[in-house]
Amino acid sequence: MKPIPIEAVRRLFLKRQHLDRPLEGPLDAGRLRAFVEDTGGLQLDSINVIERAHYLTVWSRFGAYDKAALDKLAYEDRLLYEYWAHAACLVPSGHLRAWQRAMLDYRTSHTGWSSWLKAHGKVLAKVESVVAEKGPVTASVFAERSGKKSSGWWDWMPGHHALHFLWMTGKVAVHSRPHFRKRYDLATRVMDLSAVEPLSALEFHQWHVRQSLHAMGAATAKDLASYLSFPRFSLKDRRKALAAMLEAGEVVRVEVGGLGGVLAGEWFALREDMPALRGEGPAASGTTLICPFDSFLWHRQRILDLFGFDYKIEVYVPAPKRRYGYYCLPILHQGRLIGRLDAKNSRQDGRLLVPAVHFEEGFGRGDLDGALAGLGRALGSLAEFAAAQDIQVGRVYPAKFTEEVRRQAR
Repeated sequence: MKPIPIEAVRRLFLKRQHLDRPLEGPLDAGRLRAFVEDTGGLQLDSINVIERAHYLTVWSRFGAYDKAALDKLAYEDRLLYEYWAHAACLVPSGHLRAWQRAMLDYRTSHTGWSSWLKAHGKVLAKVESVVAEKGPVTASVFAERSGKKSSGWWDWMPGHHALHFLWMTGKVAVHSRPHFRKRYDLATRVMDLSAVEPLSALEFHQWHVRQSLHAMGAATAKDLASYLSFPRFSLKDRRKALAAMLEAGEVVRVEVGGLGGVLAGEWFALREDMPALRGEGPAASGTTLICPFDSFLWHRQRILDLFGFDYKIEVYVPAPKRRYGYYCLPILHQGRLIGRLDAKNSRQDGRLLVPAVHFEEGFGRGDLDGALAGLGRALGSLAEFAAAQDIQVGRVYPAKFTEEVRRQAR
């Protein structure tokens, strides 16, 4: 079988990540549901340098929008539900039959909890009863202290651990997030799933593979393990699920061809996606900036393999060792990753600060004017979304592009 061109894999990946036509609003229930169902999850993170990760990830697709509208769709209309998928995520409510299996399995498969549960069984029962009586509540309810070093039920560590265990096992759920602070309630009061039959273990493993392949278009076994990285299935279970899907004809093995020949690794795709991978299809267009915690970047080795873009989240790197900046956003232009920029929302004076822009080697050989104009539009949209009245661009590499980048960002 002839190898699938790497361009086709990139194209379908961008389409499934809703990055083939970025910054195109409006945001509405149907488009949000389609986006999160395709990707499988919208990651949450507490860093607020520009905006919280889930808000910024949605902006990358739909442009400037009202954050309150997203909150309403997620936490009032219940289109989305908080659970652990790659990390803490908003997952589609329509996927909860699958995630229920993960919740049920967590009670027995995460044996690291066994000794803790034996020592703190009363804490677990007490926390659940408090949520039942007073919910929705924040975790601060369980941070009260008696003044003693170890205060039993109300010691914050056992209380918080109990709340996390109850959430992971589906007993409690995140009701809402005012000012990003989680408010917990009984899961049955957030979304009653009592009539929903959870998938079997094998069905869940196959769903997990199917969802990951759908989100990526074509993927290696390593991609599958690193995309929706929870639960951490054993290699045996993942192979068993793949084998069953290959035998049924739902999944096929493929080769992916790049400039240097066939890409390494064993690649897989859903049979239903083969027409898209074999056909031409429209090329990606537009320009946007991508949040470090975007599902597009969940497996960074994949981004290096497919796009030749070596990306590292430098939030966790000591300042003297950072190469590009604290909160670096990759720049996506017409389906290519052309650079990255460090950005900060200076809320006190209404400025979007861009301390540094780094373009990739070879930038400028192609659509230079279009790329710089697209970057300017993306920065303008981001400034509008962040309620910044001005954009201040610092260093640009290579330096010869400094004046034009600053001009486009005005």
